[in-house]
Amino acid sequence: MSEPVIRTEQLTKTYGNRTAVDRLDLSIEAGEVFGLLGPNGAGKTTTILMLLGLTEPTSGHASVAGFDPLRQPLEVKRRVGYMPDQVGFYDNLTGVSNLRYTAKLCGLEDRDADERITKALARVRLTEAGQRPVRTYSRGMRQRLAIAEILMKGASIAILDEPTGGLDPQSTREFLELIRSLKRDGMTIILSSHMLELVQVVCDRVALFNAGKIGLMGRVDDLLRSVLGGSHIIRIEAKGAGLIEALQRVPGVTRVSDEGTSLRLECTDDLRADVARAVVQAGGDLTMIDAGHASLDDVYTRYFEGVAHAS
Repeated sequence: MSEPVIRTEQLTKTYGNRTAVDRLDLSIEAGEVFGLLGPNGAGKTTTILMLLGLTEPTSGHASVAGFDPLRQPLEVKRRVGYMPDQVGFYDNLTGVSNLRYTAKLCGLEDRDADERITKALARVRLTEAGQRPVRTYSRGMRQRLAIAEILMKGASIAILDEPTGGLDPQSTREFLELIRSLKRDGMTIILSSHMLELVQVVCDRVALFNAGKIGLMGRVDDLLRSVLGGSHIIRIEAKGAGLIEALQRVPGVTRVSDEGTSLRLECTDDLRADVARAVVQAGGDLTMIDAGHASLDDVYTRYFEGVAHAS
């Protein structure tokens, strides 16, 4: 089995009495799209900064593409492309000029740089816009220019911090397809985002951060089973006494929640027939039943409900 392209061992960062990242053990394989989830202040961005060598760990160790970000930051920067939450470019320069500046910092020869820039801008559909000042760009165009910069560098790892924040639905869909295309190229991608639907669609695995630690980690389907007990959601509208108790006894129903106008059931499978039968047998009047799949948002909500309850 190949060595993970990113690995942390007991990685810790403290600021005074506050622990931002607490003994983090993480392993990410080459070509994997890995999602970092959690509320603001949970430790995601601090972890990213330590992986990039932009902040020094208090203790522990990180390895990125075989290099120590703290002791070999230039080697890491050559192999990693980073898109921060607020993408920074020189607004008065054109997109092409911004990329040329980055190319010089990377030590690329002019001819090689120009070829890479041309290909990268075409890939993100900014060929014509590349001749315009970046101040004229929309947020979505700036995000695509940031991807072009990563492509131009020839990075094997991309770290994207809230890449779709503030984008309209169409721009979000376009950016999602860009991420998929990078994955098809074999690039390793770390995606930090509050948009759980996006993460669920594109990520191979996710880690849910809480108070500087990873509370949950794994493939989304596995988390649906381990946290929710299944991957199906059934909603019903029904009248009658004792329905919640009756539905909780249906084999395969792992949880029943009262949402006011309806009941929400978490199930191991599509159990609509069994649920409808249980309502009728309990003397209830069923007026609506609908089924769908559980989501990462359900996992996220359930986890933090448990955290709040434990507190």
